[in-house]
Amino acid sequence: MRKVLILGAVACISACASAPTSYAPANGADRGYSERQIEADRFRVRFDGGSDVSFEQLENLALRRAAELTLENGSDWFEIVSRSSDGDDENPVSVGGSVGQTFGSRRYSGSSVGLGIRLNPGAGNKTIYLEILIRAYPRPDHSGAYDARDVLHRLG
Repeated sequence: MRKVLILGAVACISACASAPTSYAPANGADRGYSERQIEADRFRVRFDGGSDVSFEQLENLALRRAAELTLENGSDWFEIVSRSSDGDDENPVSVGGSVGQTFGSRRYSGSSVGLGIRLNPGAGNKTIYLEILIRAYPRPDHSGAYDARDVLHRLG
């Protein structure tokens, strides 16, 4: 009986596991990047990730895509006009347990042990949004401007 419960739990956990976050176009999947051109020099970059990446790692992936997009459009640097994020760092699978002891009359007593597995397939999903302006002339000296080649060199 114990083996059946363990195998059932492993099967449930495996079924809820999603594909790892990788640097690739989303193409209708729940992981990856997408972009939309708003104006001739303005784009919105979106990167969706799962519980296998942190918000910082996801933002680096979005910055990498912004740098590639900048170079693909013949420019040298980009400026982040706005950034936002959505989601959480919660683990999609959690395990909990409890132990209980009861005492009754006439020397009757009981013990119990409980084990629970919570499956939340949507937990841990996160999204980073960057709105960027791409430019070809010399980069200004402020923290919102990024040299596209330098970003690609550093984030690779």
